[in-house]
Amino acid sequence: MSISFPPLFAAWRQTRRAGYSWNALRGDIAAGLTVGVIAIPLAMALAIAVGVPPQHGLYTVLIGAPLIALFGGSRFNISGPTAAFVVILLPITQQYGIGGLLLCTLLAGLILVALGLLRAGRLIEFVPYPVTLGFTAGIGIVIATLQMKDFLGLSLDGHPQHYLQQLGALLRALPSLQLGDTLVGITCLALLIVWPRVSRKVPGHLVALLLGACLGLLLERLGLPVATLGERFSYLQDGVSHPGIPPFLPAFAWPWNLPGADGQPLVLSFELIHQLLAPAFAIAMLGAIESLLCAVVADGMSGSKHDPNAELIGQGIGNLVAPLFGGITATAAIARSAANVRAGAFSPLAAMIHSGVVLAAMLLLAPLFSYLPMAALAALLLMVAWNMSEPPHVLHTLRIAPRSDVLVLLTCLALTVIFDMVLAVGVGLLLAAGLFIKRMSELTDTAALPRGFHQALQDLPEHVAAYAIRGPLFFGAAEKALSALRKFSPGVKVVIVELSAVPMLDMTALAALENVLGDYRRQGIGLVLVGTHPRVRLKLRRAGIHRHEGRLAYVRDLQQAREKALRWVEGEIAR
Repeated sequence: MSISFPPLFAAWRQTRRAGYSWNALRGDIAAGLTVGVIAIPLAMALAIAVGVPPQHGLYTVLIGAPLIALFGGSRFNISGPTAAFVVILLPITQQYGIGGLLLCTLLAGLILVALGLLRAGRLIEFVPYPVTLGFTAGIGIVIATLQMKDFLGLSLDGHPQHYLQQLGALLRALPSLQLGDTLVGITCLALLIVWPRVSRKVPGHLVALLLGACLGLLLERLGLPVATLGERFSYLQDGVSHPGIPPFLPAFAWPWNLPGADGQPLVLSFELIHQLLAPAFAIAMLGAIESLLCAVVADGMSGSKHDPNAELIGQGIGNLVAPLFGGITATAAIARSAANVRAGAFSPLAAMIHSGVVLAAMLLLAPLFSYLPMAALAALLLMVAWNMSEPPHVLHTLRIAPRSDVLVLLTCLALTVIFDMVLAVGVGLLLAAGLFIKRMSELTDTAALPRGFHQALQDLPEHVAAYAIRGPLFFGAAEKALSALRKFSPGVKVVIVELSAVPMLDMTALAALENVLGDYRRQGIGLVLVGTHPRVRLKLRRAGIHRHEGRLAYVRDLQQAREKALRWVEGEIAR
């Protein structure tokens, strides 16, 4: 795979070819405003879910999203923190602190840029759908479980990292349930469920958070405490601690100068980078899959065509720069991108405007965010987890999919929940590949050709046997298919093999064919290969399997094979 540079600003080139107009500008402004409002609470909630203060989610939208829109390959993708990364990023934060998380994000950005330069965008298409559906459903289950602490106002002992331990800790913490948090959480969740039936013009999560904040204040007055964002998080300004999030722009800082899990600055070392490479690769792979799937969805909604390699480079640049200003991992978000298209977006300008909306909200409304109940944000993420896991779609797939695909889906789902997404995707890909190899091997078979199959085979002497091989000859099928060429009656002097239905063969097939030829040579049997595909014939010749009179011949059809076989048999009998 050669390195070549995809065109820069691919999405903007697409916009220019599509023709920009005042109507397009109005659509971009309307879409940017709409998606910006949607992104504000989601960015904060997702930052909290991965174990960092909420402003880091906003920094991701401020820095990463416009860079990805500028350099990416999709006109409509909206990037920022997404729920899919929670299960990967939270353990990194717990083990390495915010400094380790941002350094890992930076490494993932480098990997994404490299994937784009290597033009690996199309390789993502080879991830089977059951694998994708399985790990996204599993991630949804894990996210929903993680939100129960704030949704119910529970007090947990420690920070268990594994799902079963988290589940056990939640069950043990149930006696600490807070009625105020639970009432706010249930109310917001119910409103999020029913609001789409009331209105689609006003975002339901905005209404739910406003109502949750008002209900939280009312419950506080009634003596029922409700945990808020301002109580949980604070920032320092001029040595003074303030509740909530800072109403100013992020400052530049190298990730390794930020605190680790012990609160002390990280020490940049080869060992640290070595430890973070595996999770960075997982982040890059998930980011690539989610961003390109998002671009495909946006293309289907808008009739456009994205550049997958440019999109990977754009995602890489965004994740390279955002951590330098406190931004966590960013990728394209399907829900926000779909809302962007529906709101009338025409170009990447909409994504930049959406970042401007988040900036304005952070600078002007930061003090008000302190009143947001943690239970309301947890309810928002519960809804995100439900939409992400798509239970009705998973159940439908389980009913109609082949058993092998069901096995892959359930395996990926279970491994994602019980262990982690990296293991789930790895095992899922291996399992899907193994089942695919098994299915393909079942398509390859070798059968003896009856004399009535073709006119050229009629009246052939008993010294000539004829076979046909159908299907690809690769490591999963070659040995079985070619071993059938040894099963003939004694006295056979020539074997005809019809290969027109063999599209390819690999090194295993070449080795097996050489073994057959060696056996035939010792027994004095000639082999006539009929109708070999040009690619197959080229591979055979490169492997040194050349014509040899009386031993091996290549012919175009069965008529020529008949003539060749009869000539060899007559010569053998004459000797």
